[in-house]
Amino acid sequence: MKKNWLLPVIALLLITGVGIAIAAYMNSKAYEEADVLPVYNPSQVNDSLVDPTMHNVGMRHRVGDFSLYDQRGRTITQKDLEGKIYVADFFFTTCKSICPKMTSQLQRVQEKYKSNAQVMILSHTVLPEVDSVETMMNYAMQYGADNDKWLFLTGEKSMIYSMARKNYFIVKEAEQGSGDGDGDFIHTENFVLIDTKKRIRGYYDGTSKEDVDRLLGDMDKLLREEGIK
Repeated sequence: MKKNWLLPVIALLLITGVGIAIAAYMNSKAYEEADVLPVYNPSQVNDSLVDPTMHNVGMRHRVGDFSLYDQRGRTITQKDLEGKIYVADFFFTTCKSICPKMTSQLQRVQEKYKSNAQVMILSHTVLPEVDSVETMMNYAMQYGADNDKWLFLTGEKSMIYSMARKNYFIVKEAEQGSGDGDGDFIHTENFVLIDTKKRIRGYYDGTSKEDVDRLLGDMDKLLREEGIK
């Protein structure tokens, strides 16, 4: 009989232990859901990837305005991206090496967010003298692109190269060139994630399924952060 007092104590400890475990689990889940992505500014990127004119931007970097044409011949500017997050990449339609792998991975992005109008994809050609609006439309059709969600952009070569070097920070100076010669060429496997405030939130290897898995997870985090369902 003297040991009977132990039973309620043991029961209380068990209940308390389970309660603590549940609380810890819920807290960890809440922290995970509250987790936010870093914001990349020129100072957080390798200097060799940043145009010298951008080195003093500090913590204020935003992707600048642009004017390019999509596969339907529409003029696309930053106004078309207001309130949206997007993934940007650079490619060309006749590329036979990494570009098909990258475009196939972007199909995964489109498929996952096909019902979310606040998610977009911007694929910039690095050979606009070859990749006309018509050529870009044919390429978009080949990969089943939604013409409202996945934009294949062409236009002035100097502007496209400036976007890569001064906005997305994904090209080394030796690879950039002047932007107006036949030898100028950008070839990068990087995907860049941009938020609704035009800030860079992540870099990913577009040829790697594992890294694109990470991109998809980060996009979910960013959508929660932005309050977009």
